[in-house]
Amino acid sequence: MLYEAIAVALVVFLTVGGQELLGFTMLGRPIVIAPLVGLLLGDLQTGLLVGAALETIFMGVVNIGGAAAAEPGLASALATAFAIKLGGGTEYAIRLALPLGIIGLQIKQLLYIAVVAPLSVKFDDYAKAGNAKAYTRLHFGIWGLNWGIYSLIPFFAILFGAKATESALKLIPEVIMHGLSVAGNLLTAVGMAMLLKMLWDNKIAAYFFLGFIVIAYLKVPLIAVSALAIIIAVIVAQNDMTLKTLKDKIGHGVKSLGQKSTDPKQQEVDDFYA
Repeated sequence: MLYEAIAVALVVFLTVGGQELLGFTMLGRPIVIAPLVGLLLGDLQTGLLVGAALETIFMGVVNIGGAAAAEPGLASALATAFAIKLGGGTEYAIRLALPLGIIGLQIKQLLYIAVVAPLSVKFDDYAKAGNAKAYTRLHFGIWGLNWGIYSLIPFFAILFGAKATESALKLIPEVIMHGLSVAGNLLTAVGMAMLLKMLWDNKIAAYFFLGFIVIAYLKVPLIAVSALAIIIAVIVAQNDMTLKTLKDKIGHGVKSLGQKSTDPKQQEVDDFYA
């Protein structure tokens, strides 16, 4: 039990905290966190399934500045751990993830106010004094303290047990839980719509419909579809390289108009493209 609590807390610290330290690296996404938790707890398959399921739910959740909806990192770590320990699968993980994500976000904001804000005023003093080393130490010190405290949430949640955490979540009124379930179902569609809006291009739209047909009607497994997508990407890349080479040769042929090459083979190529 202690190992599991430490493992989940460490994953949250390195991924959610690491994302805040290194920038928008996507380390704190469910598709990264859930498989890591599954690997450390000895059930990678469940971790992969839960990660994929939760990523579709939280795909449209991007917390930028004051626009914040939920904390998918903490929710993914705890939901995956509880799904593995209790054997509830992805359905159980999804049911836990939404309230955990919202609660996790509130705790995260409280830590910003209680831990980060009071210590951040020191940055101005160190900057005025030109003390770069103290400035750097404070930067990493605040980061470590803030996310170390935040990682205690999954640590104690796993240590006290999934049943205790679930009992605490049951204190939330049913009407709110129902609203969260409805929102979770909608977030999947919203996340896919946002992704399509960013990636949609009429030139490659045919591949989207091809993938839909392959999965919905031909029942091809996702791994096979991924392999097929890689093959198509390689073919497209090779065609692009061929077209680029041809374009360069044509450009070279146009520049060579009126010039006779001393190499008969090169002259033959120049005459052909001219």
